[in-house]
Amino acid sequence: MNDVIVVKCGGSTLNELSDQFFSSMKLLKDLDLKPIIVHGGGPEINELLNKLQVTSEFVGGLRKTTEEVLEVAEMVLTGKVNKWLVTKFQKAGLTSIGISGCDASLLKALPINKEQLGFVGKVTSVNGEFLQQLLSINVMPVIAPIGIDDAGNHYNINADTAAGAVAESIKAKKMIFVTDVPGILKDNQLQKVVSISEITEMIEDGTIYGGMIPKVTAAAKCLQGHIDEVYIIDGKGKNLMDGRELVGTKIVKSKEPVMSFEL
Repeated sequence: MNDVIVVKCGGSTLNELSDQFFSSMKLLKDLDLKPIIVHGGGPEINELLNKLQVTSEFVGGLRKTTEEVLEVAEMVLTGKVNKWLVTKFQKAGLTSIGISGCDASLLKALPINKEQLGFVGKVTSVNGEFLQQLLSINVMPVIAPIGIDDAGNHYNINADTAAGAVAESIKAKKMIFVTDVPGILKDNQLQKVVSISEITEMIEDGTIYGGMIPKVTAAAKCLQGHIDEVYIIDGKGKNLMDGRELVGTKIVKSKEPVMSFEL
């Protein structure tokens, strides 16, 4: 079994991550698993853009990224947010290194649509060998989603997209989406395991609604290739582990014949 787990931390949850979240990542490591962190930072980017009076807009859910916006986004993601996370992980006992997709050409990228979105990138390749080298010396990568092309241009990459590309490149079997909700709820009960077809049904009948729809949709999209289990967990929670299992919702391709995942 592949022992690498890709953990995506949404920007909207970063300031609310509990101490238990960081200690849970340490527990994963102590269970001989190898976490790789990919993070966002949208709210922090918005805050600095507002302070600098730089205007930005969203097109189809993606931030249109001019050169000026890119400079701010890269400053926030690779500087403030990335190093804050590294510090928190190291305080929890995890030897970590903060990198961006530009380092070692980790995330090669090309523009999605230069005219409409500017410097918003799609991942064309991932330097998985570099990540494996870091993991082999017991160092946990913490990745800011800024990509680079062959000409040296930088690109702002959606963190969900970056996390999925990283997971696929290193053939990770599992992904964890760290959010601000405990998981998928139905009749106020946490659903421990759901399939893609059940997610579709719950969206159609209104069980999953509002801001939860893009969360579960992004998670479900990762269930392709080598990835066969995706977790949604609450990064603000106080009890993120139940023995050797994560507390949250596990999304699987289908209920059978997938076995329960024990860490």
